[in-house]
Amino acid sequence: MPARGKFPGGFKPVPASVIVGFRRCEPDAMRIAITREVSASLGDCELTHVARTPIDVERAHAQHRAYQRALASLGCRVLALEAEPSMPDAVFVEDVAIVLDEVAVMTRPGAESRRGEGASVAELLARYRPLRAIEAPGTLDGGDVLRVGRTLYVGQSGRSNAEGREQLQAAIAGFGYRVQPVPIHGCLHLKSAVTAVRDDTLLLQPAWVDASSFPGFTVIEVDPEEEHAANILRIGDVAVMPSCFPRTAQRLRDAGIEVVAVDVSELQKAEGATTCCSLVFEEQATTR
Repeated sequence: MPARGKFPGGFKPVPASVIVGFRRCEPDAMRIAITREVSASLGDCELTHVARTPIDVERAHAQHRAYQRALASLGCRVLALEAEPSMPDAVFVEDVAIVLDEVAVMTRPGAESRRGEGASVAELLARYRPLRAIEAPGTLDGGDVLRVGRTLYVGQSGRSNAEGREQLQAAIAGFGYRVQPVPIHGCLHLKSAVTAVRDDTLLLQPAWVDASSFPGFTVIEVDPEEEHAANILRIGDVAVMPSCFPRTAQRLRDAGIEVVAVDVSELQKAEGATTCCSLVFEEQATTR
């Protein structure tokens, strides 16, 4: 890994000045949050379950910077990859890699237009983890992978196929993880429908995934008026979620969960949310 503070071309640490106005928390171990700047071509993004509407790219960039500030305020060292002008969806870095404690697996996105996004992410991730990769004919989107403990729940979506799930299991089995397929319907990714807010508690959209796929968990359902509210990013004990879902946010607060709300409305037009805009992990890899 390079000396702290020295970065080659292609990515940079987000400067401390961006965290002004947010509460700063120092974790016991340094968390890294890899992000990517918004492409000017964001309006040409892939869409599956969301109708195409005009995207204000400048506003999307401002919202993305506020999102980076929120991650920094929660103790993350935020690294920002340069925008990819010809890759509209590249801001959604979560889809191209799965970062575990011991290893990172580079995915092979289900949308062919997105398969070039991973190269620069892999170059950066290689500084922190040994890398493995999903290969053709396997497809796997990181948005379909929900890790809870040593289990990786993987959505059976249009973007992730059985071969991709099998390759993922082979890549991580030696580290004590297991892959559990989960049927979903009516949404893009598994984490569109369910995310973890605690080790034993899930936030879930019952219209898109069956709670019976997660036995033993406490389930908090999204408010019926907030269809897309299940996609939240957990940073420690905090849920980072879009500000347009206040009713679901209150359900989380009522369960004793701290919520940080961010406006990502322009990124939501590109079928994004708070999980997909970052790869968050502990800086030091562990061995088993």
